Amino acid sequence: MDPITILAPLALLIIGSAVGSGKIINEGNQALVERLGQFHRKLEPGLNFIIPFVDSIVVEETTRERVLDIEPQEAITRDNVSLIADAVLYWQIFDLKKAYYAIDDIENALKNLVLTRLRTEVGQMELEQTFSARKEINQAMLAELDDVTDAWGVKVTRVEVLDIMPVQTVLESMEQERAAEIKKRASILEAEGAAEYMNRISQALRSQANSKEVLQFYLAQRFVDANYRLGESPNSKILFMDPKAMSEALGELMGTETDVPNGSNGSNGNK
Repeated sequence: MDPITILAPLALLIIGSAVGSGKIINEGNQALVERLGQFHRKLEPGLNFIIPFVDSIVVEETTRERVLDIEPQEAITRDNVSLIADAVLYWQIFDLKKAYYAIDDIENALKNLVLTRLRTEVGQMELEQTFSARKEINQAMLAELDDVTDAWGVKVTRVEVLDIMPVQTVLESMEQERAAEIKKRASILEAEGAAEYMNRISQALRSQANSKEVLQFYLAQRFVDANYRLGESPNSKILFMDPKAMSEALGELMGTETDVPNGSNGSNGNK
């Protein structure tokens, strides 16, 4: 048999094995090699050689920082208010061997860990605290996550709570409470304004010689105006009111001076 015929397949096999044994790892990545089913070594960026059919690359991952978005989740505050909170996690692998062999699904594990810590932090606060304590929540979560993920070969570089928002039913309740508070304040201000208005009228009338007559005229006018407006209302009612009783009531605010003309000392004029 021709030697060339024998050596040609052997040469092709050697060349093929040499080509197949060369593995290029891109910058920013690492790879793990197993030999006969056991961890053998880690491949760094650049050209690496492995033994065909004996060695196998089981994983190649980036060691650059990555972002993991945490979908909005429900949490309950210490005062039993339901909130919706979401966050974003920045992380990177510093030990690929641990990240591959110590945990099955690293991203899912990180996501569940963030959700657990987020609910725990929110549950320690009351509703009003959560609106201003976002920085404290971030710092507390980062410290907890960093401790746990170290065993996974992962470094959590930053965690940010993006939004904390009460659920729709809580928002509606808060709006109703705010509207009731505004209405209550308006009623108080209106009552205070009316009292101040009556007090000024009383002070002005005290300086008039015919204060009682002016008061009676004013109250009668107001009485007629009020009845006119009641008559225009679709839910109008008939209202009977004694203007004299109204004038006497306001006269008590003014004091007995309303019955005494200016310049009089209250006597019958006898000296």
